[in-house]
Amino acid sequence: MLVIPAIDLKDGRCVRLRQGDMAAETVYSDDVPAVARTWQERGAALIHVVDLNGAVEGEPRNLPQIEAVMNSVRVKVQVGGGIRTIGTVRRYLHAGVSRVVLGTAALTDRAFLEQACREFPGRILLGLDARDGKVAVKGWTAVSETRAIDFLKEVSGLAIGAVIYTDIARDGMLGGPNLPALQEVVERSPFPVIASGGITRVEDVLAIRSLGPRIEGAIVGKALYDGKLDYRAAVEALKV
Repeated sequence: MLVIPAIDLKDGRCVRLRQGDMAAETVYSDDVPAVARTWQERGAALIHVVDLNGAVEGEPRNLPQIEAVMNSVRVKVQVGGGIRTIGTVRRYLHAGVSRVVLGTAALTDRAFLEQACREFPGRILLGLDARDGKVAVKGWTAVSETRAIDFLKEVSGLAIGAVIYTDIARDGMLGGPNLPALQEVVERSPFPVIASGGITRVEDVLAIRSLGPRIEGAIVGKALYDGKLDYRAAVEALKV
């Protein structure tokens, strides 16, 4: 299981939000490539990058910073936020991004999701961001009536690389992950699962791993930037 550091981009800077609220941000750095290099130096094999402006506005808004990250590190980078067209998918993957995350478009444009999975099998991640079990869209500014576990069943036949499950109520709150919800997703998902939201302590990382072999990784953001979780300590704990 991987511990995956997150870099959330808003207005060209590395930030963290509380429960996805664009007005509740903490700015950590104006030098995004330097942040990526830091995680590489600490041993990260994969970095998770999110274009927050893009997620809300529906198209990439932090491309220069993402391209700078790609030019600054050798490790794999996956990107999400505002990816709503096959052209954007192609641009990111041809630029060297390892995998792209589709969230809003996966729910609202099934033909696009299917095309992306056909063209790039295994390199499309499904971003399932849930509030009270229902899928949120448009940068978490709206909640659909679709239950996350029901949507997983609907797309079970596609060549999706993994599903990233985020409990919005836990995100950025440093209160621990929603383990019962994660357990349900793991049991229902035909794809590997990456946990996200609320992961704060080494114990949280170990609890997520205990959900079984379908857990591919855990994305961690605020806890790393606030010093609540030491990246190397988390990685070492998983070796035991």
